[in-house]
Amino acid sequence: MTINITPVVNEFESPDLRLAGWTRSIKRSVLREMLAVVSRPGILSFAGGLPAPELFPAKEYAQAVNVTLSRDKEALQYGPPYPPLKGHIVDLMAQRGVACYEEQVFITTGAQQALNVLTRLFLDRGGAVLIEELVYTGIQQALAGYEAEIITVPTDLELGMETDAVESHLLAGLRPAYVYAIPEAHNPLGVSLSEARASRLVELARKYGFPIVEDDPYGFLTYDKEATPPLRSLDDRWVIYVGSFSKILAPALRLGWMVVPEYLVPKLTVLKEALDLETSAFIQRTVAEYLEAGHLPSHLNQLRDEYRLRRDTMLASMERHFPPVARWTNPSGGMFIWVELPGHVDTTELLTIAVEEEHVAYIPGSAFSVNSGIIGSSLSDRSDNCMRLNFSNSSPEEIERGIVRLGRILHKHC
Repeated sequence: MTINITPVVNEFESPDLRLAGWTRSIKRSVLREMLAVVSRPGILSFAGGLPAPELFPAKEYAQAVNVTLSRDKEALQYGPPYPPLKGHIVDLMAQRGVACYEEQVFITTGAQQALNVLTRLFLDRGGAVLIEELVYTGIQQALAGYEAEIITVPTDLELGMETDAVESHLLAGLRPAYVYAIPEAHNPLGVSLSEARASRLVELARKYGFPIVEDDPYGFLTYDKEATPPLRSLDDRWVIYVGSFSKILAPALRLGWMVVPEYLVPKLTVLKEALDLETSAFIQRTVAEYLEAGHLPSHLNQLRDEYRLRRDTMLASMERHFPPVARWTNPSGGMFIWVELPGHVDTTELLTIAVEEEHVAYIPGSAFSVNSGIIGSSLSDRSDNCMRLNFSNSSPEEIERGIVRLGRILHKHC
């Protein structure tokens, strides 16, 4: 069996229905295609970006559900953003070093909706957006259909986004609709943006007048040190912060938020209403009740302790079982380790062998490359010899077994 990760274009094309022209170019995320293939029973998978389901706070959340349903008749009704939830988010942002107030908090149905709404707000058709060459696939999906000019910059595996490259594009006349950044525990690279580069990026936003969309799903999941203060802590005018409960509570809640300049809220509200009218009142109220009960701090401590153990287990096992020619990142937070192999290794082709011979899976680096031919791209061809490994969704014992299996494959083919 050969694993094919090329998404099917026009998968739902009908000979009887005329679709809008822009839909001809849309396709499912390569990452989602991959996960469907490698999540078969019997496969020990490091592929998904999934939190550990056994660590979901199911008991405490069930208590919050019961309390909410017993006393809040509006919980199952249509409803606007829930003020107590906004208040708790203000407190969470203070823990991340960001001072804000409730009127600046905008509730979304997951962080992905925030990226979609912000793209609708800032990007004219044919406009330019600046992103990193290897980047979370969700931002590429948010840009689909806008015929955007996607400008890319490299990412240093030690210091993060190359801000000198950002400045070079700006000096050449680029005025992006926005710059997208994942400063803490980057997906897929695991690197965190250095404080010097964070300051420089914000300075460039002020000087040239463009917004930064700061995606921060892992800011509460750091293991060796305090997380770097968000870009939003450096500027409340040019930085739009995007947060999510998916990685710190549960993805199925589909609950996220933005911290934005207050004057943007009316426009954002209209754009969001066109998508889903409003985020579930039930979810907003139950999460607010869970937070009010004070469960989150101990839950976050549990997540940090367990994910630290899993990360350290994977790193130590890679050191023992991977060939000397492999090198990898040592993330201080998040869920991912990025691995680089010799240039002749094609990790997409190797995945078929890994799944068939050793029943172990990962995501090839090419799944995160911005489409070839993009202006400024130089790293996309180098991602073919890379892979992303997830450590959060496997037990330490499974990690040990899986890395031994993957190590056998790499020794044969590197």
